[in-house]
Amino acid sequence: MNLDDLALPAFERGWVWLVGAGPGDPALLAVGALHALRSADTVVHDALVDTRILALASPGAELIYAGKRGGKPSPKQPDISARLVALAREGRKVLRLKGGDPFLFGRGGEEALALVDAGIPFRVVPGITAAIGGMAYAGIPMTHRATATAVTFVTGHNLSGEVPDDLDWGALATGAQVLVFYMALKHIDQIVTRLLAAGLHDATPAALIADATTERQKIVETRLDGAVSAARDLSPPALFVVGEVVRLRGGLDWLGALSGKTLDADPLGHRDLRDAV
Repeated sequence: MNLDDLALPAFERGWVWLVGAGPGDPALLAVGALHALRSADTVVHDALVDTRILALASPGAELIYAGKRGGKPSPKQPDISARLVALAREGRKVLRLKGGDPFLFGRGGEEALALVDAGIPFRVVPGITAAIGGMAYAGIPMTHRATATAVTFVTGHNLSGEVPDDLDWGALATGAQVLVFYMALKHIDQIVTRLLAAGLHDATPAALIADATTERQKIVETRLDGAVSAARDLSPPALFVVGEVVRLRGGLDWLGALSGKTLDADPLGHRDLRDAV
């Protein structure tokens, strides 16, 4: 079976498709994302889109870089949105390709509303977000019946680039079983300080996952009070995971097992729930 047999929607001229490229590994691309890459004549892509994914674009497609990286010269968001509108009005098939998922800390909502305001038709193709892909590749489950039934995604910085000041840190510290901070390295010292001040125990398991799902992926397991030190040798993009689920990596690090690591079937140190109803 090939893509043509799936009756996928046609990529029409004058449309913009907002597509998630996933966290890095091309194997995690959605079928709809691959279809969009093969169909578009213009690809406006982020800095975090893997070059192997860009190589899947249709021959002759124009690749336009629109990456935004902290601390480096980057195009302004209004300019990116305006360019998407202009390209669509030229009658192009415009693919806006974003790392992860467009609507999870990807500013896809802002770009989509700009398209609505300009009367440009659009389609959204979700992508595997960095937390889902990165934690799975690190061998850390988001939820597990023995330790976590809820997970909270948090951005490491707000619109101004600072630590979000509208968060209820007390609720995060006492009510969230698993915390996953995106783009957290720049302000990890403040994030850790606020979590500790809000009541989260200093020995809470934590992990940092840099360059998730790529060949450069690096994972550091630590405790909450050791996270700032652990982050010193890492570069963005990186996730900061806090919660007891990190301990499960001892049994679920499947990539490590491929390299000879011996896994522990009971990493939490008590009876698991495999036979529970």
